[in-house]
This record gives sequence, structure tokens and C-alpha cells, in this order.
Amino acid sequence: MLSRIRQALQWLSFLLFISQLICNTSFADVGTAARYGPPFLPTTCYGNDPTQFPSSNLFAAAGDGIWDNGASCGRQYLVRCISASEPGTCEPEQTIQIRIVDYALQLESTPSVSGTTIVLSETAFRTIANSTATLINVEFQQ
Repeated sequence: MLSRIRQALQWLSFLLFISQLICNTSFADVGTAARYGPPFLPTTCYGNDPTQFPSSNLFAAAGDGIWDNGASCGRQYLVRCISASEPGTCEPEQTIQIRIVDYALQLESTPSVSGTTIVLSETAFRTIANSTATLINVEFQQ
């Protein structure tokens, strides 16, 4: 009887170890993304400095969830579209690297949807989703 309990505890420990291993390998968060267009200057992070924008035009404004009192300025995230209300919106297997240059609540232009985790430049948004979409669900990772 004692050996069966010991054996059951070993299996339970093994299963817990495997579940922790699987759960800890994913470091991405999930949120929503909108898009915005010009004017982009000035930004909350870098003012009127035009060199803040990557040459790829893959940049974004941070929503409240990742703004972190401005600490997100300059952070880079890997972002991919995972779903949207309209089927076929996401560009499959497309992941982009964006740079945070602004705060979503203080943008010079109006985003397609308010209150999102991140607001992508039009170029960034079009790279991972159909440009007619206004809101997508994204996976992002710093």
C-alpha cells in the first residue's frame, strides 16, 4: 500500500513538473490592437524628433496596459495578429517587431478604436492584418 502511494506521488510530481515546463515556455501576452495614421509628431516619448521612427515604419503607441508611466518608450515588441471578428483578417505566420514611440491616450491622430493594448502605425497594422480591419487581437512579447 505504501509503495503504491509513493508511486502515485512520483507520477503526480512528474506531471506537475511537465505542466510547469510547458506553461513557463510561453512569455507572450495577448491584447488588442488598433491602427493610426499621420500626423505622428509630436510624440509623448520623443517630442518632435523625426529620428524616433524606425525606417521600416513599424512603430506603435502604448495603451494603458503597457504604458508603465512612460517606461515603455523605446521598448520593442514582437507582435502578431491572432484573430479578429472578421475571418481572414490576420496575415498568417506574420510577426513584426515594433518600437513604442507614443502614448495611445495622447496621440495627435485618432486611432481606429480606443482603449486597446497597443495602437499600431498603419504600416505595422497592414503588415499583420487586412487594412480594412479596425481592431485585431494580438499576441505580443517584449
